[in-house]
Amino acid sequence: MTMDDILTGIKKFFFYYILRKKYFREGHCLMCGRCCEKIYVKHGKNVITEEETFYKLQKMHSFYSSLELIGKDENGLIFRCKNLDTETRKCKNHKKRDNICRKYPQEEIFMMGGDMAKTCGYRFVPIYTFKEILKKIKK
Repeated sequence: MTMDDILTGIKKFFFYYILRKKYFREGHCLMCGRCCEKIYVKHGKNVITEEETFYKLQKMHSFYSSLELIGKDENGLIFRCKNLDTETRKCKNHKKRDNICRKYPQEEIFMMGGDMAKTCGYRFVPIYTFKEILKKIKK
C-alpha cells in the first residue's frame, strides 16, 4: 500500500463518515455563467417551493434580493441571478458573492435531482464506487 493509497483512504473516511458526504466535487469553474441562470435555492432542509417563503427570505437576507424568480417545476422555484452580466457571462459582484455561489455546486442540490449545465467544469464522483460498496457488503 502506497502513501497515496493511505491518504486517499483517510480522505474518503473523513468525507464519508465525518462530513456525511456521498460524493467528491471535482473540476473547476469554466466561467460560463450557466449556474446563474437556473438556480434552486435550498433553505433549511428543502428547496424553496413557495413564492411567499421566498419573499419573506428576501426581507431577511440580502442574498435573496439578487435573485429573480423565473419559474417553478417539480423540484421547486427556479431563479436567475441579477448579478450575471449577460454579455460577458461574468458576475458583476464576484468578489463579494455569497456563500451559495462560492460553494457551488453543492452535493445536496445534486442529490435532490438538481442538475448542472452540460458545459459545467464541475462533476460529482462517488466517494465509494459501487464495486467498493459491494465488496464491503460481502465481508
